[in-house]
Amino acid sequence: MAQLTAGTWNLDNSHSEVNFIVRHAGISKVRGSFNTVSGTAVVGENFSDAKIDVTIDLASINTRDENRDGHLKSADFFDVENHPHMTFVSTEIKDVDGDEFTLVGDLQILGNTRQVELKGEFGGETVDPFGMTRAGFEAKGEISRKEFGLTWNAALETGGVLVGDKVKIEIDASFVLSSDDA
Repeated sequence: MAQLTAGTWNLDNSHSEVNFIVRHAGISKVRGSFNTVSGTAVVGENFSDAKIDVTIDLASINTRDENRDGHLKSADFFDVENHPHMTFVSTEIKDVDGDEFTLVGDLQILGNTRQVELKGEFGGETVDPFGMTRAGFEAKGEISRKEFGLTWNAALETGGVLVGDKVKIEIDASFVLSSDDA
C-alpha cells in the first residue's frame, strides 16, 4: 500500500457515503444511506496500526421514502429517540495486500456490539486545489441485522418475510488530514 501520511484524519461528510442494501419481500432490494457521518482515523508509522472511529447519526437515514424512513427511526427498528447513533471502532487492520485490506472493528447498534469485517481498498492520497491533504477509501461488508436486535418483520402470504436479515454495507470515505498534522 502506498504510505498514508501519519496524523489525524477527519472524515469529510460532504464527500463520503455510508450506504446499505437489504432484501424487500424476498424479491427486490431497498437501498438507503445515512447522510450525517463523522469520524477520525489516527494513522501512525504504519497504516496497519491506524485507529478508526466513526459515528453515524441514525436520524439521517434516507431510503427515498419518508414513511419508510420514519418507520426505520421508530422503536420497531433503530429507536432513534433512545439510540441516536451507530458507532464503529476499529480493532485491527489486517491482510494488507497492495491497496486492499481487511478492516476489523466493533459495530454498535441499539446498544448491541458485534465484531464485523469489512473488505477495504485505499484509493490514494492527494493534495486538493485548496491545499488540503485528502485520502480516499472504500469498504464493503455484510451484517445480520438480527444480531444487533433489529428483529421487526412481517410475514408474507406466500411465505418468507418482508425484510431480509442480511444487510450489505458499502462505504466511500474521504478523509482530510488535520491542519495540525499538515
